Amino acid sequence: MAQIEKLLKYQAEDSKLLQIEREAANSEEWKNYSQAKSFLTKAPEKLEAMDAKARELTSALDKLTKKYDEIAETIKDFESLDELVEGGADISFYKKNVAQITDKLKSVKSEINALVKSVKEADEEYQTLKKRTISVQKQYTEYSAKYQEYKKGKLAEMEAVRSELNKLSGGIDAEVMKRYEVKRSERIFPIICAVKNDRCSKCGMELSIVGKEKINSGEVTECENCHRFLYKE
Repeated sequence: MAQIEKLLKYQAEDSKLLQIEREAANSEEWKNYSQAKSFLTKAPEKLEAMDAKARELTSALDKLTKKYDEIAETIKDFESLDELVEGGADISFYKKNVAQITDKLKSVKSEINALVKSVKEADEEYQTLKKRTISVQKQYTEYSAKYQEYKKGKLAEMEAVRSELNKLSGGIDAEVMKRYEVKRSERIFPIICAVKNDRCSKCGMELSIVGKEKINSGEVTECENCHRFLYKE
C-alpha cells in the first residue's frame, strides 16, 4: 500500500478522534467545569484588589473628615464677632473670612459625601463577589465530579481510537508521520486532500512543476500554500 493510501486510512481514523475531542470541548460538563475553575482562579486576586481599594477609600475618607473638623474648628474664632464689632473692628473683613470658610466646608462636605458613596459601593461589590465565590465553590465540586465522570467515558473512546492509530502509523514513514502530527497540532484538518485539475482542492493553489512531478511519481507532496498533504484521486 502506497504511503498516501496509508495516510488517508490514518486520517479517516484520526477524524474519529478529532470528533470526540470536539464533542468533549463543546460539552456542558466541560463548559461548566472550566468556567467555574476560571472564576475561582481569578477570584482571590479580584477580592484582594477590591479590599485594597476599600482600604484606600476609607483612609482617604478619614483624612478628609479630619480636614473638615479642622476647618470647622476655625469657625469658633468668630464666636466673639459681636465683641470685635463693638470694639471697632472691620466687620466686612470678618464676614469675608466666614464666607470663605463656609465655602470650604461645603466643598469638603461634598467630597466626603462622594467618598462615603464610593466606600459603600466598593463594599457592596466586594460582598457580592464574595457571595458569588462561595456559591461557585459549591458548584465547582459538583461540576468537577460530573466532568471527571464524563471525561472517563470519553477517554475510553479516545484510547480505543488511539490504539488503532498506533497500529496504522506503523506502516507510515516516520518523517511523514512527524510532519502529519505537526499539522494536526496546528489544527489543520483535513491534513490530506485531493488534487483536482492540478490544484489543491482545499485552497485552490496550483501545483508547481516540481509538485506535479512529485505527485505523479507517488511521493508525499505538500501544497505550497496551505501545506496540506496532497494526493491524486
